[in-house]
Amino acid sequence: MTHDMRTDTRTTGLDSPRTWRDTAGHYALLPLRVFLGVTFAYAGLDKLTDGAFMQSAGAGSIGDTMRAARGSAAVPALIDLALENPVGFGYAIALGELAVGVATLLGLLGRTAALGGALISLSLWLTMSWATTPYYYGNDLAYLMAWLPLVLAGTPYLSLDAAWRARRWPGGYR
Repeated sequence: MTHDMRTDTRTTGLDSPRTWRDTAGHYALLPLRVFLGVTFAYAGLDKLTDGAFMQSAGAGSIGDTMRAARGSAAVPALIDLALENPVGFGYAIALGELAVGVATLLGLLGRTAALGGALISLSLWLTMSWATTPYYYGNDLAYLMAWLPLVLAGTPYLSLDAAWRARRWPGGYR
């Protein structure tokens, strides 16, 4: 039996020198990670510091916002559930966004944080921005799609996850 041998010189091994393409590919998700981390951390802080938002009723309140979106939501039952305690739900969303954003920036439990961001984005798309026409004007679907590469890849570099892996496997993680 004959086996073909690779003769190309381009390598992608962890211990070998990298070309600029290898380096760019290695860090390709970093801008997305920083953008999503900053955006979600900011969104959570913005909600927590907005006195009008964390109210059951009134202009700019979470309660009035949800009641206005209920008729056009893909899953109105999710809004009904949140309306049982709109202020509690507002705090849950705000703290969830903050936790996801900070964890993503730090690279702490990267896949789990990205999954949390994707689930927040999915719930907001199915409730708040479902009726946006055309669909690409709504940002929640785009955020959902942006989280998916981080769900798949995690935070393998410049992260607490990478530092933990390096400490756990001193010879290298492969």
